[in-house]
Amino acid sequence: MPKDIVHHAHKIARSHRERLNGHKACLLWFTGLSGSGKSTIASLVEEHLHAMGKRTYLLDGDNVRHGLNRDLGFSDRDRVENIRRIGEMSRLFVDAGMITLTAFISPFRADRDAVRERMAAGDFVEVFIDTPLATCEQRDPKGLYQRARRGLIKDFTGIDSPYEPPEAPELHIVNDGISPEEAAVRVIRYLQAQGYLPRQNLPTLDEA
Repeated sequence: MPKDIVHHAHKIARSHRERLNGHKACLLWFTGLSGSGKSTIASLVEEHLHAMGKRTYLLDGDNVRHGLNRDLGFSDRDRVENIRRIGEMSRLFVDAGMITLTAFISPFRADRDAVRERMAAGDFVEVFIDTPLATCEQRDPKGLYQRARRGLIKDFTGIDSPYEPPEAPELHIVNDGISPEEAAVRVIRYLQAQGYLPRQNLPTLDEA
């Protein structure tokens, strides 16, 4: 970093924003294979949080690649840069006092750990949506696994590019035989148990 770039401290700090919001900020980092259900679960978690009156923002892998990261492909190098940029943007949202959710395959353990290291202690909550590859292939909502198996997509995670599962995630959800709603409620209960949220009954999504 050039020596003439200096961090500017503002008078309104994260603590002021959290006090105004009425809850702690954090980053919920959903990781898992394509088709694991991470985007669906993250979206349900955000709906619950919104219904509870919490300030949130959800960053989804496909959506971000339409804008901020549209210049990146899917090589190992581009995947690393994709996650680096998302990590930095997520830090800004957390500093804004928001419960930030990201849903990215983020296949490399070192990249996820690098994001964690850039966050303050307790800010990074890794949520591993652990779904068997066979189940993901069976779901295959976008037909990506079929195309990867036919050699039409290169560097596809789980097929010809590795996925490195978290070794000690804050939340490990085996998404095989449970509903997305059950998984989402587990995340909310974790946030309540760890003091990110006050304990209160979850409204039904119809009430959101």
